[in-house]
Order: sequence, then structure tokens, then C-alpha cells
Amino acid sequence: MNNYIPGTIIPSDKNQMRPFSLLSPMISAADGLSLSQVCAITGLEPSTIQNWVKRNFVPHTIKKKYYARHVARILIISMMRDSMSIDDIGKLLGMINGVTDDEKDELISEQDLYDCVCEVIYKTADSSYEKALRDTIKETISQYNLKYYSDAEQRLTLALLVMLNAYHSCTLKKNAELYFNQLKERTR
Repeated sequence: MNNYIPGTIIPSDKNQMRPFSLLSPMISAADGLSLSQVCAITGLEPSTIQNWVKRNFVPHTIKKKYYARHVARILIISMMRDSMSIDDIGKLLGMINGVTDDEKDELISEQDLYDCVCEVIYKTADSSYEKALRDTIKETISQYNLKYYSDAEQRLTLALLVMLNAYHSCTLKKNAELYFNQLKERTR
């Protein structure tokens, strides 16, 4: 897991299971955030966020301000956009919370949905996985004759970490697509 609150460029405190509670006071105190402030939190380009609003993936702003439900939706999309298409993310969020500009059809508030996802991420993040992976790699490569280079073991370890994480990433993406299709079937 990276060291940032999911969907943001804000350093993470993994003890804070509901990270949106860190953002809510800022949003309330400022009576909404400007586009530049949302960009500062997320690291996203203004045109990206504006496009999401224009395409109805994010509720329309109110007097050019982004409130809690806007920011939460942007963070959710931001955290998933590298592994799912924006259209599929929009469909997924629509299956959970209906029309973006209508709060009456929500299963859960956008803020609670974001916190729920973050809480599961934090609870399932297992730093021992990385250690177990490195230990397994070390044990496995010790059985092979490496050409002599002073950093051969470190280079091979890093290369295997890249390959294994790429493989697992692909597997996880396929699983996400499978579950997404199952959800689509349930919401028809």
C-alpha cells in the first residue's frame, strides 16, 4: 500500500480509518472547496475534474464550489482510475448511488462510501505480505546460479518484485472485472 490517503496526495495515517473526517472540517470551514483546492488535495489536473463533472461522473458544482459529496466522489474515482475505465467507474458508482445530482437514491452517502472503502483498504493492507514475498524470492533465487555481479541478487529481487506485482495486479484487475459484471447482472 502506498503512503497516501487513497485518491489523494495527502500522507496517510493508517490509524485514521475514516480519512474523510480529516477533509470534512476543511470543506465546511471554507464553505466548499475551489477547483484548485481539490486539485491540490488529489493531484489531478483541473481539466480532468471538470471533464468528470461535465460527463456526470461527479455532481455539478454549486456556485463553482466542491462540497463533501463532490470531493468524496472525486476521491473514489481517483483511487480507481488506473485500474478501471472512467465509464465503468461511473456505472459502478451509479449502481450504488444512482444519479450523481440526486442524493435521494443513494444506498450510502458518498463520504461514507469513501470512508468504507478506505477502512477496508487499511484493514486488509498487510505489510507482512511484502516481507513474505521478499523472503520467498530470497529463498527461491538462492537455488539458482547467478552470474557474478556485486548487485545481482538485489537486481534480480527487484525485477521479480516488479514481475510478481504486475502479475498480481493483472489478476486483481480480472477479478474486479468479474465482480463488476456480477454486480451489473444484479442491478439489471
